[in-house]
Amino acid sequence: MRVLTALFSCLIAASCGFMEAADLAVGDAAPVFEARDDSGAVWRSAEHVGKKIVVVYFYPADMTGGCTKQACGYRDKMAELSDAGVEVVGVSGDSVENHQLFKETHSLNFTLLADGDGQVAEAFGVPVTLGEQTVSKLVGDQEKLLVRTATAKRWTFVIDRAGKVAYKDSSVQAAEDPEKIAALVKSL
Repeated sequence: MRVLTALFSCLIAASCGFMEAADLAVGDAAPVFEARDDSGAVWRSAEHVGKKIVVVYFYPADMTGGCTKQACGYRDKMAELSDAGVEVVGVSGDSVENHQLFKETHSLNFTLLADGDGQVAEAFGVPVTLGEQTVSKLVGDQEKLLVRTATAKRWTFVIDRAGKVAYKDSSVQAAEDPEKIAALVKSL
């Protein structure tokens, strides 16, 4: 009976588009993952983690209010963060093309990863809902439709030089996050 209950729970979660995530904690080894970056190239965590401090922040959608504030905050802190040996990576369920538009529109100076299947979010334990969502935005004088296939909650992780999770925030305040992380990495 327990097997049937577990199977039924899994089927319900899958049919609702919700993926069950890992339970990643401070002190755990950072997940090893790959995803397409905003240029379309494969970004491999193994090529970055352990070489510098890596901030991985998950956000719901490109070109939306809170997500834009958070991204622009990281953009504005990038010189300070880079000088401290920090790399920032933003992750959402948006496409590579959406990320390109988001970066261009807001002059973002860090990598954005496309997590359309929610696998990166799942590896970090970030709740993610699968399903197509469309956002319509006016960019310049053109209406653009941005389609994403996964929507993650807003969480931020800091991975130290040893490849361990040094910080995890599952209650991120978008506008304050970059400042908070800039202060935190000074202690690592």
